[in-house]
Amino acid sequence: MLLKKILSYGKQEDRVIENVKKHLHLLRLAFESFYSGIKKNDSSMMREVIDLEREGDSVRREIISTIYAGAFLPYLRPDLCRFVETLDRVFDSLEDAAFNYSDAAIPEQIREECERVALMNSNMCEMLAISFDAMVKGEDLREKALATRIYEKKIDDIKFSILREMRTIPVDNFWQGRILAEFVSDLTTISDTIEDASDYLQIINVSIR
Repeated sequence: MLLKKILSYGKQEDRVIENVKKHLHLLRLAFESFYSGIKKNDSSMMREVIDLEREGDSVRREIISTIYAGAFLPYLRPDLCRFVETLDRVFDSLEDAAFNYSDAAIPEQIREECERVALMNSNMCEMLAISFDAMVKGEDLREKALATRIYEKKIDDIKFSILREMRTIPVDNFWQGRILAEFVSDLTTISDTIEDASDYLQIINVSIR
């Protein structure tokens, strides 16, 4: 692996890389559960998202503590930490969306588009995991970063369509409207944070070349 060749890293670095992969795997499982929950209209699958977020938080803490204990060269540590913290923000937003879904009745007018966004978010997470593996191997990330940006642009377009449709949907009370609005906001802005994580990978990849 290119990282190993350049940095001559040892057990601490190996532990960080394996735990980042584990964190990304948990995140992918959470996105899959979230998408399945929306598609099947099954709120119980949203509880899986919340459980996975807790597990991911534990992995994140271990990653950060290992980095601060001396893993990797000092100039790489800040961006590695930012990448991991950005993954945590993705997890937090997904957990918020899952929590709000449990209380929100998704109107039929926007359900299909919400499903599409959930699927694309899941695909973006998959691309992020692929990008991390590619970075460890020393591969170029530009095409993968471009694919991530394309997904993010598509989600932005769908977001505006959902927001336009939502203006025509009647709600029974303030809280029903607020929970629905927060759900849509979380669902459609996760892609921005995934794109941020992809950008940090690009920065790290350039730094080690």
